[in-house]
Amino acid sequence: MELKPSRRSRLPYVIITIIIVALAILGGLAYFRPTVVETADRIRQLRAWFGNPAAHPEWQVQVGERCGAALMLMPTSGYIGFGWGDNFRPGHAHSGFDIFSPDGELNKTPVVAAYEGYLTRESDWRSAVIIRHPDFPTPRIPGLVFGEQIWTYYTHMASTDGETSFISEEFPAGTFEIFIEEGTLLGYQGNWSGNPVSPTGLHLHFTVVKSTLSGGYRNETDIENTYDPTAFLGVQPNEDGVPVCPSA
Repeated sequence: MELKPSRRSRLPYVIITIIIVALAILGGLAYFRPTVVETADRIRQLRAWFGNPAAHPEWQVQVGERCGAALMLMPTSGYIGFGWGDNFRPGHAHSGFDIFSPDGELNKTPVVAAYEGYLTRESDWRSAVIIRHPDFPTPRIPGLVFGEQIWTYYTHMASTDGETSFISEEFPAGTFEIFIEEGTLLGYQGNWSGNPVSPTGLHLHFTVVKSTLSGGYRNETDIENTYDPTAFLGVQPNEDGVPVCPSA
């Protein structure tokens, strides 16, 4: 006959299991707490920005400005509400900059090319363009090899339902490898998210994307396929932790 362990003999194992689970929970809270606090601060600032952008001129960057000796121009105006690596939802690391409009109106805040290069707009892209920059001329960017080819990606330039694109008419869907100068008007900020039921806040999502081995662009939604735009644009956090031009 098989002997079953008594409740008393199982009790130490139950206690040990409870202790291990409790320690794991406490460790997780300690690990994630800084991220949670930082995200809460960003969301609080974003609400303040949406409520009254004019009340926070110290948070703004300006389209076409160059921050010090930065190699790229600022691609649009507004508040950099989410940066590279931010975690504003579980399991997600943000792959670029979200720059929120100061104008509060669709199709008003201009978006320009941050650097000269060859523009492509895929045939099914309603709100996005990407620019190829061959032989990018700096060794100063962390992880970037001198002369490496990179791409800059600009998106959300369409209406809430995705039916109206705010991309410049010079770049219709299907445009491929058109050379443009830095500062060229690409379009205007919108809030198309890919889902008309759940639009984004009015902003530009700007990403610096790595090339594939064959010379194409990588999937920019994966942070491993991107570079931090901070050094490219020359921004630094101000006293509120908001990335701005140091001169501002």
